Amino acid sequence: MRGSFDALAGAVRRLGLDPVDGHLYLFLNKRRRLAKALWFDGSGWCVLAKRLEAGSFQLPPVSDTDARVEVDGTTFASLLAGIDFTAARRGWYRRAFRGKGIDTGPKA
Repeated sequence: MRGSFDALAGAVRRLGLDPVDGHLYLFLNKRRRLAKALWFDGSGWCVLAKRLEAGSFQLPPVSDTDARVEVDGTTFASLLAGIDFTAARRGWYRRAFRGKGIDTGPKA
């Protein structure tokens, strides 16, 4: 992940995409602790980088045949915030009220 503006733009071109189309392109290193985002705003390049001190970036579920994934802004923000997309969701439940053994205070 030593690449900067030109190297990241070249990686986008190798995928058959146009790096100056206004989309934001995200790159992760092998360990997924470093992320770099490349964006062309019409007047110049912008490269943003984020390194996690603990843990790793978790991608949304993708198939092994996909070389790229398109995500919306909410998913992108969640990814950079460190939200794990692969974690099992725990359902909400309500405990049954049994009524026994509850002290309600002094009885009159």
